[in-house]
Amino acid sequence: MADDLCSFKDIFLIKAPKKSPLVLRMIVLLFAMVIQKPCPRPDVEPEEVPYVHYPKPVTYSRAECACNPVRYFAILSMQRSGSGWFETLLNNHTNISSNGEIFSVKVRRSNASTIVETLDRLYNLDWFSSASKNECTAAVGLKWMLNQGLMQQHEEIVEYFKTRGVAAIFLFRRNLLRRMISVLANSYDRDAKPLNGTHKSHVHSPHEAEILAKYKPTINATLLIPNLKQVEDTTTKALEYFKSTRHIILYYEDIVKNRTKLLDVQDFLKVPQRDLKSRQVKIHKGTLSNQIENWGDVEKTLTGTQYENFLHADYRRR
Repeated sequence: MADDLCSFKDIFLIKAPKKSPLVLRMIVLLFAMVIQKPCPRPDVEPEEVPYVHYPKPVTYSRAECACNPVRYFAILSMQRSGSGWFETLLNNHTNISSNGEIFSVKVRRSNASTIVETLDRLYNLDWFSSASKNECTAAVGLKWMLNQGLMQQHEEIVEYFKTRGVAAIFLFRRNLLRRMISVLANSYDRDAKPLNGTHKSHVHSPHEAEILAKYKPTINATLLIPNLKQVEDTTTKALEYFKSTRHIILYYEDIVKNRTKLLDVQDFLKVPQRDLKSRQVKIHKGTLSNQIENWGDVEKTLTGTQYENFLHADYRRR
């Protein structure tokens, strides 16, 4: 009889399996997703609706911010065009997260599928970086150089931008000669590492900027005009490829001269206007004749050409 009672008790006494904190957390998250009410229709103009999103990250809950709308953007630029400085300005905004050059890692841009997978993770707010503001961000994006798969896969990327409601922020330099100086100097710094054996593309102190500015590149005068034209052509081609997307075109020099351009960007992203600041310090300042080793050759090559204005164009220090 005792054995029968034991068997009877075993039938009804079922021990609950032990669950790890991670499993319990996932159960709570899934339960919250099930009971979560749909977000109300955004109070925006009809043409704005495709650009208003409510991401649902799989790695965490947006909690009370779940119905805060998010805008998607991408900064499309070229190396040494002020994009690093510009991105620090955007990230100074409480509601903007720009996550750097995600596609500098080649495997992420190896084909259209890996690009789409990476973008999906980013715009779903599942990408974590020092710039991530996660739950209550109002605009999320990245910095994307034209030579990081953007031009090669432009058809698929344009289609993705239009389908997913991603806005493009083009940022270029007007003075391509100054950009060339920056490219050459950065290449030299990568090898020479004059700052205590460390390569720095951007600096945060006048002393560091002064050290890096001491290097004066020698520019190949024979290839100068073809190189400038190539950069021009690439810029023109990019604008042509992405003309059907929602976009804004900015120039580094214009932002330096007129900070109201930053207000235009904030309006474009539909975020509250803020006074944006950056800790970065400009490296190359002053007249170009003091920044190029073979200035005479460069001046002679560009005088009388369509690029002559590059010799004289200047702008206020930032």
